[in-house]
Amino acid sequence: MVEWEAFDVKARKKVKILDAEVKQLKNGRWAVVGKSAETGIKVFRFLTKAEAEKYGKK
Repeated sequence: MVEWEAFDVKARKKVKILDAEVKQLKNGRWAVVGKSAETGIKVFRFLTKAEAEKYGKK
């Protein structure tokens, strides 16, 4: 499994995403959604086209 990082607004820095889940949003973009390792709030990160093809499309 890939270890994802996203920006945590509460901690004001990049953190690891716990319980990461790759999802397709309503507008068709792919993103990784999960919880922040630092504060526990919900964080998400948009994927590039290459990452979406590799991890998202099933």
